[in-house]
Amino acid sequence: MSSKLMRRMGAGAIAAPLLSLVYAGIAFAQEAAPAAAAAAEAAKPKLDSGDTAWMLTSTALVLMMTIPGLALFYGGMVRKKNVLATVMQSFAITCLVTVLWFIAGYSLAFSDGGVYNAYVGGTANLFLKGIGMESANSLAATIPEYVFMMFQMTFAIITPALIAGAFAERMKFSSMLVFMALWSLIVYSPIAHWVWGGGMLGSAGVLDFAGGTVVHINAGVAGLVTALVLGRRKGYGTENMAPHNLVLSLIGASLLWVGWFGFNAGSAVASNALAGVAMANTQIATAAAGLTWMLAEWMFRGKPSILGIISGAVAGLVAITPAAGFVDPMGSLWIGIAGGLVGFIFAVYVKHWLGYDDSLDAFGVHGMCGITGAILTAVFASPAVNELGKDASVMLQLYGIGVTIAYTAVATFVILMVVKLVMGLRVEESAEVEGLDLRLHGESVH
Repeated sequence: MSSKLMRRMGAGAIAAPLLSLVYAGIAFAQEAAPAAAAAAEAAKPKLDSGDTAWMLTSTALVLMMTIPGLALFYGGMVRKKNVLATVMQSFAITCLVTVLWFIAGYSLAFSDGGVYNAYVGGTANLFLKGIGMESANSLAATIPEYVFMMFQMTFAIITPALIAGAFAERMKFSSMLVFMALWSLIVYSPIAHWVWGGGMLGSAGVLDFAGGTVVHINAGVAGLVTALVLGRRKGYGTENMAPHNLVLSLIGASLLWVGWFGFNAGSAVASNALAGVAMANTQIATAAAGLTWMLAEWMFRGKPSILGIISGAVAGLVAITPAAGFVDPMGSLWIGIAGGLVGFIFAVYVKHWLGYDDSLDAFGVHGMCGITGAILTAVFASPAVNELGKDASVMLQLYGIGVTIAYTAVATFVILMVVKLVMGLRVEESAEVEGLDLRLHGESVH
């Protein structure tokens, strides 16, 4: 046998096993690839029918907070000649913000803003484009994105509606609509993005479970600025401006209380234990604040009033909002007591000492109790309830509060000045005397 032939046979003997190993490796890879893909697919969060059902319910509850809850709460507290104009504001804002949220608000709050993501979302979801039947937002991976969008819409609706309590009985309806439209897109959506949409405050570690900063501090500060720019109502401090129907206000407050379970427990974005503790915290804090305001009023003003106890309950709802999913029930009790005291002091005393006309105490209750709750979130945060609580910091909370107050105050003032320059803000004095129901809407209660 020649040496050449022997070399060929040796090469073949070596190559055959190598080829066998290569073929085996290819076969293994072909089998492993589908298995790996299947494992990755299985690891992805799936849309969950239980979570979806709870979030659909929560969305309806939060919408109920504005219509009819807030509409009745505010409507009962104004004078009879302005009740229809007041409830009209809540209903019209609901319609207006719904359309704006569909067009641009959701995208500005919850889509990726690219290089500007720290400050505002992008345009990927304008007119809800990019949202499909099976899509989910990464912030709520177990529910359809349409449901998440709707849930967040109800927050976007109630926030500007809360502002209306500060300027009740004196703002032009047309100007109110323009102001609210601009405010919703320029102020609310960016701040929602800062805290919940991946922006600078949430990324820094500022805690806001359900809207203490995004909704209540935001609305309260905007309300105070609006009240100051508009000035006091004609006859404020000299005429009787007592609520015309406290039964309506009690019904409205009760609807707010029930709806708030969707607001706070729904912010767990799942049907789970976190939603359960948020619900318990909401109930305990609200009851504690209602009793606290009632007892303080009884002690310092002689009698416990319906207006006092329902205002206290709302103060408790506001104060527990940022903390609902971070504290245990004992923490919620103290937050409720603090909220009731702070709300009472600012609505009953500070407002009159300083002389500003915050008609229905939007700043005293929502702004100040929101600030109180945001600070106490860090004080009472429990990692046993929510692991994010381990990084809670009073200084971070103060940072979030400060940034929100500064931006909201400046942006609100600028928007008001633009609207005032273009179309005016306040109704004529004769309209204020006659009442906005007849003058602006051509209707009366009776």
